[in-house]
Amino acid sequence: MQSQPHILVVDDDREIRTLLQRYLDGQGFRVSVAADRRECEQKLGSGQFDLIVLDVMLPDGSGLDICRSLRDRKPHIPVILLTALKEDVDRIIGLELGADDYLGKPFNPRELIARIRAVLRRSAPEEPPAAQRPRIYRFASYRLEPDTRKVTDAEGALIELTGAEFDLLQVFLDRPGRLLSRDQLLDLTQGRERDPLERSVDVLMSRLRRKFADAGDGPLFKTVRNGGYQLTARVDTVEAEA
Repeated sequence: MQSQPHILVVDDDREIRTLLQRYLDGQGFRVSVAADRRECEQKLGSGQFDLIVLDVMLPDGSGLDICRSLRDRKPHIPVILLTALKEDVDRIIGLELGADDYLGKPFNPRELIARIRAVLRRSAPEEPPAAQRPRIYRFASYRLEPDTRKVTDAEGALIELTGAEFDLLQVFLDRPGRLLSRDQLLDLTQGRERDPLERSVDVLMSRLRRKFADAGDGPLFKTVRNGGYQLTARVDTVEAEA
C-alpha cells in the first residue's frame, strides 16, 4: 500500500462527493471521485486504488453490480458500501457479493474514516517479526500465508478471498477445533463497539464454504445450533522456507 492510500468515492450526490473528498484529503488520503458507474469504470481503468467507497444507488446502474464485477476483476480492492439506512436487503446482498463493510446513510464522516482505516489494516499484508520467518498454515489440502495474505490449494492455485473472508478464515486457523460464536467472530475480526448486521458472519461463512467446498473429507466448517461455527480440519503451523 502507498504511504497515502488512494480512495475512490463513487456517489451521485455532489454534496457527498465534495464533503468526502475534502474530509478524506484532510485525513491524509488521496481521493478520486466518480458520479456514476460509467465514470467509476473510467477511473478504475486508469488508476490504482487501495479502497472504494461505493454508493448502492447510482443513476446508471447498481453499486451492487459494480461490487460483483470487482470481485471477479479486482478481488483484492476492498469495498465499503454506502446504503440507505433501512436497506438491510442491499447490505446483505452486498456482503454476499464480497463487500468488506457497509455504512448506512446518513452517516458521520468520522465513522467512515474509522471504517476505512479498519478495512485497510485488515487488507494490508502482515509484517513478519524481524527475528522470525513468516508462518504458514496447512489445513485440509490448503495453505495460507499471512504475510502475503494468500491461500492456495494442493496444486498451488490461488483461492481468491476478500479481506473479510481472509480474516475470518485466519481466526479459525488460529483456534483449530474451537467452537466460536457469532459475537466472538465479530469481535475477533472487526472489534466493533456497535450492533453489527446480524447476518454478516453467516454471509461470510456461506462464502467460505462455497470457496472451500472441495476440502476433502467432509465440510471444512461445522455449524453448531445456538453455538456458532467450528473448523473441523487439522491445522499445522510451519515456518516458511528461507
